[in-house]
Amino acid sequence: MRIGIDARMYGSGFTGIGRYTYELIRNLAEIDKENEYVIFLREEEYDKFNPPNERFSKILADFPHYSFAEQIDFLKLLNSSNLDLMHFAHFNVPIFYNKPYIVTIHDLTLSFYPGKKMNSFIRRSAYKLVLRTITKKALKIIAVSNHTKMDLQKIYNIPDERIEVIYNGVNPEFGTPSKTSRPDLMKRFGIQKPFFLYTGVWRDHKNIVGLIKAFAEMNKELGNQYNLVITGRLNPSYHEIPDTVKELKLENDVNLVGLVSEDDVRALYQYALAYVFPSFYEGFGFPPLESMLCRTPVAASNRSAVPEICGEGNALFFDPASVPDMKEKMRIIATDASVRQNLVNRGIERVKFFDWKKTANAVLKIYNQIQ
Repeated sequence: MRIGIDARMYGSGFTGIGRYTYELIRNLAEIDKENEYVIFLREEEYDKFNPPNERFSKILADFPHYSFAEQIDFLKLLNSSNLDLMHFAHFNVPIFYNKPYIVTIHDLTLSFYPGKKMNSFIRRSAYKLVLRTITKKALKIIAVSNHTKMDLQKIYNIPDERIEVIYNGVNPEFGTPSKTSRPDLMKRFGIQKPFFLYTGVWRDHKNIVGLIKAFAEMNKELGNQYNLVITGRLNPSYHEIPDTVKELKLENDVNLVGLVSEDDVRALYQYALAYVFPSFYEGFGFPPLESMLCRTPVAASNRSAVPEICGEGNALFFDPASVPDMKEKMRIIATDASVRQNLVNRGIERVKFFDWKKTANAVLKIYNQIQ
């Protein structure tokens, strides 16, 4: 078959979806010796992408996500590309594309937490139209967790057999020692003490303000012995995050370090006292698994897909709506070395379950069933 993959979110800049597309293509190149692949990329990644072998080619598809150009010009490009099957790695699909395709749905965050991205009636309506259309037309829907599958069925009433749950993997490189030394990392990011870590985008459902408040209470109770490091692009739309730091007078305790390199992320994971994942909603959740691979204990939300992915007993779970509960779990991790070690030991075993080659094999099986 001649299979297209929408890789317009390819690369680390789009966090989870970019990583999914990158790993899927990389592993398909290793395991599939029969099909031909056409990779559709935005300009920046198109220039950097080298097809891994002769069965892969690339096409420039520099159409912004969620745009009219995506719905019109990308549609024309797809129709002219002579594809047997198209795989959209995210739900932003041209709604009038009528050739065979499958789609991966990572989460339905915008259905439950529209946040500041979906601040207009037009945007909300377009989102609902696209999802209603693709969930009817796709030959197969890949959900990255059982929780995402249940959300899809609850909202769109999709038959069970049309949705396949295929877990993401975790890149084993996260488990290799960082090139960055601890003193260098601490100096560059202004970290003075043992630190808790949060990595990810700034969005309402990520509950970063709740994390800051829980950290403030825990740190005060324990004599201000710790720092909290928060990565992610400094987004003026979410001014409440730095505002909360100032309001609680935490400028010397909470480090908002911005977007950092992959090696620095790995170093932060490896040197952190613990990783905290306070989300109200996730369709999967890479950071807790990446932390486990780095032998870092995890405290995590007990909502949405997070318990499913972390697994029972492999993280300290808390109610993300309860600042006291989150504070207590952080306090336990900070003060009990035996708890930390137990979480590290269990986490290392848990993360072995998530393998990108296994993911790619399961996706390839779907490709081959459709032909």
